[in-house]
Amino acid sequence: MGQLTDASVVLRLGYQAIRRSGLPTEEILTKAGVALTQVETNDRTPLSAQYAFWIAAEEVSKDPDIGLHLGEYLPLFRGQVIEHLFVSSENFGEGLKRALAYQRLISDAFSAKLVIEDDRCYLTNGLQHASENIVNRHFSECAMSGIIRFFKFITEGHFQPLYIDFNFNIGAPDEEYLRIYECPVSLGQKETRLYFEPAILEHPLWQAEPELLHLHEQLALEKLQELARYDLVGEVRRAIGATLESGETTLDTVASQLNITPRRLRTQLSEAHTSFQQILSDYRCRLAKRLLASTTESVERVVYLTGFSEPSTFYRAFRRWTNETPVEYRKRKQR
Repeated sequence: MGQLTDASVVLRLGYQAIRRSGLPTEEILTKAGVALTQVETNDRTPLSAQYAFWIAAEEVSKDPDIGLHLGEYLPLFRGQVIEHLFVSSENFGEGLKRALAYQRLISDAFSAKLVIEDDRCYLTNGLQHASENIVNRHFSECAMSGIIRFFKFITEGHFQPLYIDFNFNIGAPDEEYLRIYECPVSLGQKETRLYFEPAILEHPLWQAEPELLHLHEQLALEKLQELARYDLVGEVRRAIGATLESGETTLDTVASQLNITPRRLRTQLSEAHTSFQQILSDYRCRLAKRLLASTTESVERVVYLTGFSEPSTFYRAFRRWTNETPVEYRKRKQR
């Protein structure tokens, strides 16, 4: 897997929770370095945007339990293919298993599994990708509220958590967890777990429709395949970045780095509605713009760093990208 990402709905739900809570949304987004267009777009967002969001939310709100408290304002998760898979299943257990098979459609931060024992069962998710405890904690606590609310909605209020384990050591007071989750919470555990009665797995879902279920599974599979293509484009970009200065950035050298044949790479990029030349040109364009706008590197050095063998070729390409010369672009951006 390439860069870790979230579905755009994750950032959007956090943004809506902040608005509902009355906190200054623009200030938090600005501090996090997240543009409003990122919230409104349907593109995947890097996990780093989510991390920055939670750090900014705590700094602006001055609330050390911001994830837990924003969870109370989180809108109900609706309208995504995961919900449709759930509600068209025969019972809660079947819906849960199907949703877990496609959880990556929501976030790469999820790697949840259902564990069923004799007298109890639980969902476990260590959230191993969270790079800092503070981020891990805020995301975990907020996500837990969203998951419990969604499960209650799906089962018409029958789902009840028994207790929760979190994999971080410092958290909110016990009574605050009890107020929000309506169950005890234990900190400092090796995994994050949500325990509940096994009987709820048999709870029938009145919306169940086998015909719709087949269609929803097809759609979810197509979306997973889209994500795999998204991963490939990210891997190609990273391979380009690693070989650009050497002047050996070709389809063949990148394919070799990715351990696939050039023909296969060309086909997969075509299926992702792009091409190697398109990705290479886009990478060079972005890199050139960044170097000219925010560094003092000479134009000759920029030509080299972007992998062009001749300055004249770089100048022609840059004018095609921007309708400006590199010098004109730099003057305008650094003015």
